[in-house]
Amino acid sequence: MMRLSSGNNLKTNCNIVFTKQHMELVLPISKCSTLSKRVVARSFKITNSGLGHCSVGHRAVVGLRDRWMEFQGIKNWEGLLDPLDDDLRKEILRYGEFVEAAYRCFDFDMSSPTYATCLYPKSSMLTDSGLDKTGYKVIKNLYATCVVQMPRWTKKTFPNLASPRSSWIGYVAVCDDEKEITRLGRRDVVIAYRGTATSSEWLENFRATLTCLPDDMTTFDENYDQPMVQSGLLNLYTTNTQCDQSLQDTIREEISKILDKYNDEPLSITITGHSLGAALATLTACDITTKFSNAPIVSVVSFGGPRVGNKSFRCLLEKNGTNILRIVNSDDPITKVPGFVIDDDIDDMAESHVASTGMPSWLQKFMEDTQWVYAEVGKELRLSSKGDIATCHDLKTYLDLVNNYENDTSLA
Repeated sequence: MMRLSSGNNLKTNCNIVFTKQHMELVLPISKCSTLSKRVVARSFKITNSGLGHCSVGHRAVVGLRDRWMEFQGIKNWEGLLDPLDDDLRKEILRYGEFVEAAYRCFDFDMSSPTYATCLYPKSSMLTDSGLDKTGYKVIKNLYATCVVQMPRWTKKTFPNLASPRSSWIGYVAVCDDEKEITRLGRRDVVIAYRGTATSSEWLENFRATLTCLPDDMTTFDENYDQPMVQSGLLNLYTTNTQCDQSLQDTIREEISKILDKYNDEPLSITITGHSLGAALATLTACDITTKFSNAPIVSVVSFGGPRVGNKSFRCLLEKNGTNILRIVNSDDPITKVPGFVIDDDIDDMAESHVASTGMPSWLQKFMEDTQWVYAEVGKELRLSSKGDIATCHDLKTYLDLVNNYENDTSLA
């Protein structure tokens, strides 16, 4: 028997038992932390094909299927970002392609009767968008609804600014190919979001003050203030109409079905997005880990996302065991908005650390009172497009930077 430590975030030991028929990963639930109970409440059994050989005097060849929990952030990507692990690089790019597909599926033509909808049917969506042989099947289209609408007079004066209230914003896909499940080491669920595309969504982006999370999206903790997030973002996630279900309700229904259907096998939920989609990915992850006590590993891989919430929101994410990897271009201004980050590493914000922030206490107080104090979340992989402002926010730029990343420690 070979015993491996599972790291700081998973406070237990994993027993790896090799037999001729299978490899069994057993997590002793009685000794697991809250996070480890979320990760798994059953034994993993993975077939023998594709495993590295284990022999006396030779180190086992470790593949993606053996390290998938690390790549999903179970150890907060410790030791994987500097230098960037090649297998993690491939995983980041793979999830980036799911986001690219969301952009390609969206009808951007404002003169089209199908504007702001998905161009392709679910059955062939990924293939039609150029993402072939993924091993994933799209099971649900996702729509977001804006509270803010363009004024009526603009529809006549500026017809090109007309914007539907609800727009197709992404999809849910489940890995259903046995070979891909074997390669990945588990069944993976992807939730992919595109970035801002309609005029109404831009207006929601400008609603940047913080607002409290609703009670069903948070847990009470007397040690922290109320978790708060960007108001426009929360509107997009929770708004429904008589005709349109909210994005939140759709996500909750689909995740409930998925957890019921695949409750006897290793599972991961990966939420990915770019720009507005990156922010929605973080909010979605928070909702899932708060709503579902039996949720598996929930991870976010985001590209060029703006800030989402305050320090208490970050604490809620950490408490729920949500793993967030933010891919950030240091030249991209979108990643620096909205709001300000003050004393981000100081536990007691009641104390005025003017020297560390470089601003007078009255200005800090003003921004706190007007709810403009945001906090960074998760783990950051920082890149640089070397001052190319024109394209620094493009998803393609992000994927090119990841693909060519040379671990420039000067960016840290």
